[in-house]
Amino acid sequence: MNSRAIRVRIVCEGQTEVNFVETCLEPHLRQHQVWVTPSLIRAPSGRHRGGRVNVKRLVDHIVHEYDSTDRISTLVDFYGFQDRNERSREELEQAIRDELSERLGKKYDPRFILPYVQMHEFEGLLFTDVDKFHWVMDAWDESKRQALLTIRNSFNNPEEINCSSQTAPSKRLEAIFGAAYSKTEHGPLIAEDIGLPAIRAQCPQFDAWVSKLEAWGNESDR
Repeated sequence: MNSRAIRVRIVCEGQTEVNFVETCLEPHLRQHQVWVTPSLIRAPSGRHRGGRVNVKRLVDHIVHEYDSTDRISTLVDFYGFQDRNERSREELEQAIRDELSERLGKKYDPRFILPYVQMHEFEGLLFTDVDKFHWVMDAWDESKRQALLTIRNSFNNPEEINCSSQTAPSKRLEAIFGAAYSKTEHGPLIAEDIGLPAIRAQCPQFDAWVSKLEAWGNESDR
């Protein structure tokens, strides 16, 4: 075990992901000597403002944070990439690495950067246990539960829920709950109630990412 904890900055797409890192990931990773803090991606103006993600904007933010922490990772949605085009999740993550290598030159160390793109959106993770949507109290009833179950049972795992820009996880939740569902309020509450072990058991890509973050706690200090 390290003599000190590894400091990890997680660059987040929006406030929902920031809240999730603070309430769910941070307490868990602290047990592995990994201290994580979220950082909301910067707007071109320099202000911290989420959304409108593309490779350049993400790389700009990582470069800005690079010297202020030990390690850097990301938590951004695949669906939200404005310059996704036909690229896969793996291709987007590699594009981030390639541009970082070019921007940082000799300072770039691939061991300390872990780009992670969540399939297809953060909201997909919440389908791990649809009963936890009871937090959307103003709209929760059995018909909503059955609608959520039908979606979940149509896919092998929550990370596969998508099909089109009209049927991404967040769009499906909007169709079921309307304005009663608040992404920033209910998303982190639902995730915390589900718990990381259950989410990791059903979401293999997310689980692999968390495992890599845990492993940083067992490596030598930067």
